[in-house]
Amino acid sequence: MFRTRFGLPFKMGVALMFLPALLPAQAQEPMRLTDCIRYALDNHPQIKMARLQIADAEWQIRENTGTGLPQIGVGVGYQYFLQRPGIPARAIGIPTPGDEKVFFNALHSLSPSLSVSQLLFSNPYLTSLKAARIYRQYAQLQLSVAQRTVRDRVIDAYLPALLLEENLRILDRNIEKLEQLFRETQATVKAGFAEQLDADRLQLSLSTLRTERDNLGRQRDIALDALKLGMGMPIEQPITVADSLDALLQQYVSLNPVAPFNFSNRPEYAVLIKGRELNLLQADLFKKYWMPTLVGFFQYQPGWQGAFGNDTRWFFIPSAVLGVSLSINLWDGGSSRARYERARISYQTVEVQREMLEETLTFEVEAARRQLLNAAERIQNQERNLELSRRVYDTVQAKYKAGVGSSFELISAEQQLYSAQQALIQAKTDLLKAKAALKSALGL
Repeated sequence: MFRTRFGLPFKMGVALMFLPALLPAQAQEPMRLTDCIRYALDNHPQIKMARLQIADAEWQIRENTGTGLPQIGVGVGYQYFLQRPGIPARAIGIPTPGDEKVFFNALHSLSPSLSVSQLLFSNPYLTSLKAARIYRQYAQLQLSVAQRTVRDRVIDAYLPALLLEENLRILDRNIEKLEQLFRETQATVKAGFAEQLDADRLQLSLSTLRTERDNLGRQRDIALDALKLGMGMPIEQPITVADSLDALLQQYVSLNPVAPFNFSNRPEYAVLIKGRELNLLQADLFKKYWMPTLVGFFQYQPGWQGAFGNDTRWFFIPSAVLGVSLSINLWDGGSSRARYERARISYQTVEVQREMLEETLTFEVEAARRQLLNAAERIQNQERNLELSRRVYDTVQAKYKAGVGSSFELISAEQQLYSAQQALIQAKTDLLKAKAALKSALGL
């Protein structure tokens, strides 16, 4: 049996050479708009960061709670005195034959310790607990804002891709019809019942449509890459849009264009209000800086000391302390007053921002309602134009096949029909964008 240079049998080597060509290409995953939004809400980095902020807020609550729970500590210390303090024995009335001294501590000292403290009352502690809980709510609202932002971006990126896909489908149908008409015209030319000029004009129009089809295909690929970027999906992942404009429009049938608007439905407004609540809490903390702090504590220290003079024994010398500590800030140089005034200024700033945001949101809702009305009117006009263009095209095509019309008129009617089809698709896309914008503006 012949073998390749790698030692494989010849037949197996040939099979491995052609294996990449035989493997199927990576399948494109069809995705509806709801699929894209769901994927983005699970995988977009902005959503992941918002969820991490919530996790951080949870641990911040535990951290602040822990400072008010019993604090327990243990320790041990050892000392060896290289030179012990002492006085002559005769100075305290102890007769000694020489200049011997009386020492007040041993050469060795071993001091284990156990300490327990408990915060009994502290206004900053109680305020920090409340602030941590409010911050967790703030982080949850930030997640809602991030989800809304990502969802709107996915919708804005999905619709252009869908528009190009719809245009490609229409263009493919038009190319197919024109190819059939071109073949029929060629047969008529061969039979001597039509001029070559008619066939050439149809071939030129067909070439133009094919070129435009290639251009739209590349634009569609760019739009899909933008969609994947907005979803947080790897660019190399192949996908296709699986929705249709008519199906998506049906999802907004129940949307009431004149529905009342509530500011609280918008998550960014709720975030601002929650931030104002944090500012109020901070101002209250600095205003009550004088409130006392009460701490209870217990300490037990079982000590051992050894080698008092010539005595080498160790002596057990325990001690235990139980008490409370009370501290009150009487005057801090006015720094707390300054912090309080700054917190009030922050609160007033948020109030101004709230008024500005209310005006902005009101304008956004009213603008979205007007855009929806305009889009609805345009789609009615484009539907009438498409119907008229289709009747003109059918009439010109019938005349051309009957031999009483020119190819120039047919190509012109075909171009008008295609333009009307594109205009209707664009009008449907604009209507869908307007409905999505109004729903987002209302916070629904």
